[in-house]
This record gives sequence, structure tokens and C-alpha cells, in this order.
Amino acid sequence: MSNKIMYTATETKKLLDAGKVTIVDVRDTEEYAEDHIPGAVNIPDMFFELSMTTEEGLREMTEKFTRLFSEAGISLDKKVIIYEDNLSTRYGGSCRGYFQLSYLGHQDVGILDGGLFAWRQEKLPTNDENVSPVATIFTPAINHSIMVTKDMMVDSLESSDIKLLDNRDKVEWIGESSSPYGVDFAPRKGRIPGAKWIEWYDFMENDASGYVSHFKSPEAIREICADMGLHPEDDIIIYCFKGARAANTYVALKIAGFKHIRNYYGSWNEWSRDMSLPIDDTVLAA
Repeated sequence: MSNKIMYTATETKKLLDAGKVTIVDVRDTEEYAEDHIPGAVNIPDMFFELSMTTEEGLREMTEKFTRLFSEAGISLDKKVIIYEDNLSTRYGGSCRGYFQLSYLGHQDVGILDGGLFAWRQEKLPTNDENVSPVATIFTPAINHSIMVTKDMMVDSLESSDIKLLDNRDKVEWIGESSSPYGVDFAPRKGRIPGAKWIEWYDFMENDASGYVSHFKSPEAIREICADMGLHPEDDIIIYCFKGARAANTYVALKIAGFKHIRNYYGSWNEWSRDMSLPIDDTVLAA
């Protein structure tokens, strides 16, 4: 077990060469087929899946990913490192994969810092070879402590001890768009009442090349949060549209030392579809 989350391209290459890691590519199947890290398995559903947090929804999600992880040769006793194009692309897909594996009980999951862009920047090899993993039996051990369901989110609205963090893109926060999938993809626009807002991009910065994104320093992340009244000891629930950007910010806060952070995995996609749930639908100034 390791508490380390972010792995450089060089660190990842050494682990791969030593046979100590399973590499997971969350990009589209077509992109993966063109070019990927040698030996990486492709699980695009880690990004694409839209899940609800009802008992049935979480059961379906668990069953689906248990099957996909088993088919990909993932086991609980071997490190997994996940990557996408870059840390600021695909709405946090690699971080969502990190969260999914963590929720299902894997305790040694990492993320390729800077993604495939950083790998290529280091001139490390890629290929288009088909990977046929040896299947495993992935047995989930659910980590309920990091997951927030819709019912738990409802209860949180009555608690003064819980702080809500919305990290969606600005057009969603101000009520101009319902989702990244389209302006009217979800039935309602707005915010969960009482939430604070920090756009997920704010926790990242480009390197000297101006091309590869990395998380800002722990100190910088804590300062950004402090400006919004969020501190490392606070009980914080993060939400976005489907739990991907929330997972990205979850990782940012985790490496910055925040101790009580959770992801409302169903996020706005689930919340906005339940007309009985309150929203703040005031259109804010851009």
C-alpha cells in the first residue's frame, strides 16, 4: 500500500519496466488504438459512465466496474496507475478512475502526472500494439467513507458542519449551461443551495512548456481554498456534473492535506433530474 498519488512519467516507466504496475488508459478506444503506453489496458468507461447514487445505481456501477477491472487484469495486490491525455483534459478522467478504484477498495492507485502529454514530453515509448491482459478476479471492498449519495447530500443541507464545494465550469455555476454535454442536457440549471464555487481549473497550472498541466503546490491549493472559507480540517463534499471534475479536485485537496473530503458522485446529473430537490437557479452575472 502507498499513500503516493501522483507519479511522474519517469517513475511510472521504472515501475512498468519492473513489472510492478498495471497501467490504465481512460481515453477513447479509437485514440488508444492509435497510440498508448506499452502494456496499458484501456477502460474508457471510467470516464464515460454516468452513475446514480441510489442503492440500485451504486450496485450497477460496482458490478460493471468489478467486471471491467477483472477483464483488464487489475488486482487489489498490484499497483495501478491511470492516465488520460493531460491532467486538465477529459474533465478529470484519470482522477475519476482513481476515485472509482479507491471506492471499490483498491489501496494502491496512482495517477500519471501530466498524463500522456508528459510521457511524450519525456520521449518515452508508445505503441499501437493490442494488449490482451490476463484476467483476474477483482473482489471489491467498498470504501463508503469517500462516497456521498443523493440522500446524504440532502441531509448535508441541514448541517452547518458540512461545506459544499461546486467545481464545475463557470458557465454551469452561473446557470447558463446545465452540463458539459450541452446547454440543456440536464433538465435544470443552477447550483445546489449553499455551495461555494472554485472552478476545477484553478487548482492546476501549466509547466514551463505551457503545454502540460500539473496540480499547483499544496500551499497554493490551501490558499485558494482558504479564500473561500475552506480549510484542511473541514468536512467538505465536492460535486460537479458526474463526479469526474469533483474527483480531480478531490485529488488536489487530498495532496494538499485536506482530511475530510468526499465526492458526491452522482453530482448535478443526478440532483437536477429529481424535481423534488432544491436548487438555486438564479442566473449569476458572468
